[in-house]
Amino acid sequence: MAETMADVMARSQQIAAEFMANRAGHLAGSLDPVKLGEQFLQSMAQMSFDPEALMRAQAEFWQASLALWQQTALGTLGGSDQKVIEPEADDQRFKSDSWDDGHLFDFIKQSYLLASRYVIAATESVSGIDEKKREQINFYTRQFVDAMAPTNFALTNPDVLKKTIDSKGENLVKGFQNILDDLERGEGQLKTRMVDTEAFDLGHNLALTPGRVVLQNDLIQLIQYEPVTATVNRAPLLVIPPWINKYYILDLQPKNSFIRWLVEQGHTVFVISWVNPESELAEKGFEDYLLEGPLTALDAVEAITGTTQSNVIGYCLGGTLLAALLAYFEASGAAKRVASATFLTAMIDFAEPGDLGVFIDDEQVESLEQKMNRDGYLDGTDMAATFNMLRSNDLIWSFVINNYLMGEEPLAFDLLYWNSDSTRMPAKMHSEYLRTMYLENRFKEPGGMVLDGVPIDISSVKTPCYFLSTCEDHIAPWRSTFAGAGLFGGPVRFVLSGSGHIAGVVNPPEANKYGYRTSGSRPSGDAEAWLANATQQQGSWWPNWQQWVSEFTGTKVKARKPGAKKAFPVLEDAPGSYAGKRLDDEDPKQPV
Repeated sequence: MAETMADVMARSQQIAAEFMANRAGHLAGSLDPVKLGEQFLQSMAQMSFDPEALMRAQAEFWQASLALWQQTALGTLGGSDQKVIEPEADDQRFKSDSWDDGHLFDFIKQSYLLASRYVIAATESVSGIDEKKREQINFYTRQFVDAMAPTNFALTNPDVLKKTIDSKGENLVKGFQNILDDLERGEGQLKTRMVDTEAFDLGHNLALTPGRVVLQNDLIQLIQYEPVTATVNRAPLLVIPPWINKYYILDLQPKNSFIRWLVEQGHTVFVISWVNPESELAEKGFEDYLLEGPLTALDAVEAITGTTQSNVIGYCLGGTLLAALLAYFEASGAAKRVASATFLTAMIDFAEPGDLGVFIDDEQVESLEQKMNRDGYLDGTDMAATFNMLRSNDLIWSFVINNYLMGEEPLAFDLLYWNSDSTRMPAKMHSEYLRTMYLENRFKEPGGMVLDGVPIDISSVKTPCYFLSTCEDHIAPWRSTFAGAGLFGGPVRFVLSGSGHIAGVVNPPEANKYGYRTSGSRPSGDAEAWLANATQQQGSWWPNWQQWVSEFTGTKVKARKPGAKKAFPVLEDAPGSYAGKRLDDEDPKQPV
């Protein structure tokens, strides 16, 4: 113990020194990228409550609390074990049997749930504020309620107490060492590890589908994948992933690789791998991402395959860019270059952006722009923190419990490795994105965005489209993607998968999970009416998409090998250097 404490003191002093040096150096004057904490405190001090709603919430709380006391007293006498309140079905915090002991911890759990319900109800009774402010207050209230859960504290978590007794406190010592490790990695800022990053290596146990980089510019590497069939579809397939995260979410392991599955279906697959930008790319805007991204990639795909039509998939922000590409082609008379377009959890209409909208208003965007103008980009850790807050119990507090209270090492989990492999956003592009899409919602309006001198009009697009959304998506809510799908002027098939933004998309047929809903009608009008008339299907949406896209794949031709065209030689093997560089492996002052 003496050696441990001596090590703790030495490391703590070093961490504090590094933190202060950073604050005096390149972190000096940094601004909170989301100023919700300050806004929340200011709003709480000025809030007025609806008296009737507040009294109702208080009455329900005290009645339920009295019932809980009575239940606990009866429980000690061997009486009824009926609960006053139960956790939600998807609440994983209290899944341990220790919380249902019928006595102390059961009482702690139910007391917390009752108090949480009361605090949220009381906050929702606030009057005299606009809807945006209400959403922000409600969001931060949920964050506070989640942070105060008894699971997050050693003395009120029965599993942590048991581990502490069994290990004679070793878990807490190890947990404190884990805190020091994370503070050292963050140079004085706590960056909790979600995954064992040493367990994965791109190209060795992740992103394994054989492919070759055949094109590179400032923003992209274009990967062409090796065929596994003797013949392939004449029309090639281009995948545009988001540049908020790296493309290999679609190629994690062979068992769940969408890219591998596409190759096995006979597609000639090309995938864009976006660069992780540094300050020298600060002036790259949305227009640059269009011209140097999918437009340049399509030129290469057509030259390599000798075809004039391609099928294109856009995932999340990549789908928003795909919509811009289609409208750009319509206006320039080149619409036939895309035979079909597939949108995976992609937003076109940003009127209802879901939980992410909480983080975006004029004041917060201005704060972000000041930070980005100084650095040239939005740091990937800022973006990751924002997304993690949308699911704080799963993506923040569960790791606090595991790493710091239980003293365990993070697990080796491929999805969490990808999630922690964050990327930056160029200052100009991200500012345009936030203002045009989220703040002003101009992207959906004819001429609301002009790219390369071309007014973008989504309603002009006649290309056949397939829209895949997921019912539990916190990033691209399905009712919003439904509204966006209805803006297109051509035929649209809308499909609603189970699960969320990632699991609902990366859902191989062999897993036979989640299911999906389809309808014969195109998306228009009321999303709930569409849902009521939709038919539930079993298993993965992948075969449904393959059946749909087969109408646009053309005849069979001889399989195409990467590097066969002299103008597009093999530059390196997939996954390529753009995807292979992690933020935590590099000096952020040095270019990628």
